Amino acid sequence: MNDMKVRVRFAPSPTGFLHIGGARTALFNWLYARHTSGAFILRIEDTDAARNTEEAVEVILHGLRWLGLEWDEGPLTGDPEGPSKGDCGPYFQSQRAGIYQKRVQELKEKGFAYDQDGAVKFKMTREPVVIPDLVVGNVSRELTDREKLDPDFVIIRSDGQPVFHLVNVVDDLEMGITHVIRGEDHLSNTAKHIMLFRAFGVEPPSYAHIPLILNQDGTKMSKRDTGASLTSYMAEGLAPEAVVNYLCLLGWSPRDNRELMTAQEVVRRFDLPQILRHNARFDIDKLHWLHGEYIRRMSNERFYELAIPALARAGFDTSKYPSAYVKAALDTCKGKKRLFSELADYGGFYFVEEVVHDPEAAAKEFAPENLERLKKVRETFAGLNSFDAGTLENSLKETAKQLGVKPGALVHPTRLACAGKTAGPSLYQLLEVLGKERVLRRLDRALAVMD
Repeated sequence: MNDMKVRVRFAPSPTGFLHIGGARTALFNWLYARHTSGAFILRIEDTDAARNTEEAVEVILHGLRWLGLEWDEGPLTGDPEGPSKGDCGPYFQSQRAGIYQKRVQELKEKGFAYDQDGAVKFKMTREPVVIPDLVVGNVSRELTDREKLDPDFVIIRSDGQPVFHLVNVVDDLEMGITHVIRGEDHLSNTAKHIMLFRAFGVEPPSYAHIPLILNQDGTKMSKRDTGASLTSYMAEGLAPEAVVNYLCLLGWSPRDNRELMTAQEVVRRFDLPQILRHNARFDIDKLHWLHGEYIRRMSNERFYELAIPALARAGFDTSKYPSAYVKAALDTCKGKKRLFSELADYGGFYFVEEVVHDPEAAAKEFAPENLERLKKVRETFAGLNSFDAGTLENSLKETAKQLGVKPGALVHPTRLACAGKTAGPSLYQLLEVLGKERVLRRLDRALAVMD
């Protein structure tokens, strides 16, 4: 290719929903723009006025910003008449009617379009069209039997509305798009698009059709399927950097099959010929595994930043506690769970005044023979001057020895009394974080329940 600057675009229709497939198309366009030092353009295909709202556009803008996919040109808000950046606007199709009218007039004058029954039709070639594709290779598209009867297609409907094929091509042409990276489901439209470009006397952009994302069972992903909506990831509090990493692996693979990569690393390595031909299978377990790896590796500050809102969504207000306490509590949870949505269940006990004891565990651990043992543990803890994990561990083991039982016989009821569950962060760690006063209060409450 010559020195022409790469210009790619993401052109979603605002439906109030950002599908994971759309998010990945945006990502691949963004990666290619960044890899080639080109421009990434956001354009809103909102000609279907009845369905499109400002809120629906905001869903797209918010989703892209969450993923970190900043666009170089395009709208800044969901308002079609609002501000935008770039010199090729308006970036909403609903604002470009005059441009389309001029272009249709041009096609008519050149003999490529004509009126029929109040609509405008484009004269389509009868010959097979070869679509050169950077991912799929050369595809020859012949007319279907139905198209052979009437190969020409409508570009302006009788109600005056322009059709997708026309606006898509005119916008790509006017915005100087050099590469069209989009889902494979558009491949069947591309012959029409190529012929429209040629009718305007321009060579079409390079095409790269990327494989679809399927469910695990190989069916096409609909908006109701698990993992289909980007908004659900935002609501569940996933780390966007992990989602971006996972999306990169859906249909693209670096040569050394590495799986964990930062966006910057992918930008360096990303190229269109590496996009895989076969459809990608969406695997929620793989996403969760990758997310867990991200949590393990992220800085403590980033962990707090994502953990605190996740706890708030589950009803735990950490703002009532000193910041040092919150951080120490979260430190005992980091890397133990794959998702932030599991944190409340794991470490929520730090942020309540009274813990709720798991009834099944209580039936077992708060049995009569444990009453005297737990009293002894409380007495030992009350006498400690230093309340750090090491001291707590030694004193509990010492108490077990005096009582002639294994440490486990004291560990389980103590944990249940202080955390409400029999599993969770390391016992001595969590006791140190809770602090002497809280621990004694919780032990007293458990003893009252047992008595």
